[in-house]
Amino acid sequence: MREVSTLLIKEKIKKMFIEMNHELGNDVEAFLNKTREIEESPIGREVLENLLDNLAIAKEKQIPICQDTGMAVVFLQIGQEVALTDMFIEEAVNQGVREAYQEGYLRKSVVKEPLERVNTKDNTPAVIHYEIVPGNRIKISAMAKGFGSENMGKIKMLNPSDGKEGIVKFVVDTVSDAGPNPCPPVIVGVGVGGTMEKAAILSKKALLRPLGERNPNQTYGEIEKDILGRINASGIGPQGFGGSCTAMAVHMEYYPTHIAGLPVAVNINCHVARHRESVI
Repeated sequence: MREVSTLLIKEKIKKMFIEMNHELGNDVEAFLNKTREIEESPIGREVLENLLDNLAIAKEKQIPICQDTGMAVVFLQIGQEVALTDMFIEEAVNQGVREAYQEGYLRKSVVKEPLERVNTKDNTPAVIHYEIVPGNRIKISAMAKGFGSENMGKIKMLNPSDGKEGIVKFVVDTVSDAGPNPCPPVIVGVGVGGTMEKAAILSKKALLRPLGERNPNQTYGEIEKDILGRINASGIGPQGFGGSCTAMAVHMEYYPTHIAGLPVAVNINCHVARHRESVI
């Protein structure tokens, strides 16, 4: 067994959330630069230039890219040959988030419970997903999920007979209904299969994939391409001002499901696709 201190996990989490709120990933920045050159709408190009200017200022001054610094979502893949020491792992993750949002001067947006809505004042607790995997390493995938885009997500239990076209229609309709609200150009995560909650988790996990990387299954890769084309033909454009780039990518994940069901979930991410990965 390999011993890993949860204090190390805490420090990794802290660093990841501070960095991701100040500096966008290279893949997204490169895509926005490329899109600016091919965007057909003059207003759309101007909006993309403003977005890129905002990214540059945030990086230079080390200030948040967006005022909504998100709710912390953490995926932990823990090798079965790892023995965790020191703090309880859930407390370590939350302490890392707590320190990041306090020391990084990030907006605290989490409330203690959904109805009375009293702010926790430290952006905890995080939403944590655990997975036990072979090996002796720990992979941390973290994202700061803003709710302008999170609120636009949907889930639907389709009939198996709805098939591919039913999936495509539901995803395209969901993004069209969202319009400018999720701050396009967006990344669209789609989860298909499993149960209702499994599809939702898959759609969130899909957003962590490197931008534009196709699903290795040819069928699902082609569906991603089809959906992306239809979304960008909608004309919503950057920030909803019109244009040919409404979505940067569609990422789809799937899982086996019941013979009587076809669960589909859509989770949208704004252009501020804040996420980081680390392996211990």
